Amino acid sequence: MKAIVMNQTGDIGVLAQVERPDPVPGAGEVLVRIAVAGVNFMDIGVREGMAWNEMPNPKILGVEGAGRVIALGEGVTGVEIGQRVAWVYAPGSYAEKMAIPATSLVPIPDHIDDQTAASVMMQGLTASHFATDFYPIQAGDIAFVHAAAGGLGLLLTQIIKLRGGQVIGRVSSADKVAVAKAAGADHVIVDREGQFAGQARRLSGGDGVHVVFDGSGPSTFQGSLDVLRRSGTFCWYGPVLGGPGPLDIMSLPRSIKLGYAVFFDHIHSPALLRARSAQLFDWISAGKLKVHVGGVYALADAAQAHADMASRTSTGKLLLLP
Repeated sequence: MKAIVMNQTGDIGVLAQVERPDPVPGAGEVLVRIAVAGVNFMDIGVREGMAWNEMPNPKILGVEGAGRVIALGEGVTGVEIGQRVAWVYAPGSYAEKMAIPATSLVPIPDHIDDQTAASVMMQGLTASHFATDFYPIQAGDIAFVHAAAGGLGLLLTQIIKLRGGQVIGRVSSADKVAVAKAAGADHVIVDREGQFAGQARRLSGGDGVHVVFDGSGPSTFQGSLDVLRRSGTFCWYGPVLGGPGPLDIMSLPRSIKLGYAVFFDHIHSPALLRARSAQLFDWISAGKLKVHVGGVYALADAAQAHADMASRTSTGKLLLLP
């Protein structure tokens, strides 16, 4: 089978398409033929040496996708050969086939296509965690969403709107404004320098926002603090761009609440993984949640997908087709 491996840590030049033997499913695993693999910032972090360092190189990248079951390992029940399934955080998804624990799979409804299913496993479940669990949006809440035209930002905006909230989005260039507004953002600020807080406070009526979702790295941290109202909530996520450094908790202003959101806390059991995924699929089926695919690449072009994501020129979800 073909797969994309990283031979060492570094830039996109360390990625290569290679031939590997087909995996054999072990006990409790299934063999899946991959139809679509999702591209995530986490994959860039792995490539740059921020994660998976305990796994020897060369290693296959990717953690998310959709496909069809083609073989069952010993002891697997509840999954059938030929069934369409999706998954999240199954290392080795940049490939034509992979062996996956059966407990990591969710069934894809017949009316949901593979690209849509693959697009919401990482970013959709993350957005669901942020807006329904970490900070349950209430009607009338005002949320500030960084990278509002990205795959996560577009889904997060829609879920906030589903729950009756308002969204002030931030994008890095003017050509992304229409995409963010199409997802439901009430206001969109164009900003690359972290100078968004004053405008956002004015748009929120002067009081500041109830919650800010920030995965944009240290350059936006102070602005996100400044944009919050009294007792507001700061949802920090995304380790790839780094953290803000040491914090003096007594320096935090306006009685705000600051936390680091990890989507595994949203799906910490197979039952929750299936239930949260089913909710996303239900919203999609009802037309309440729309997936914006911003780029589809051949598996061999994974390096280009990484380059486009890192450049911040892309919008929506990026996908690989083995």
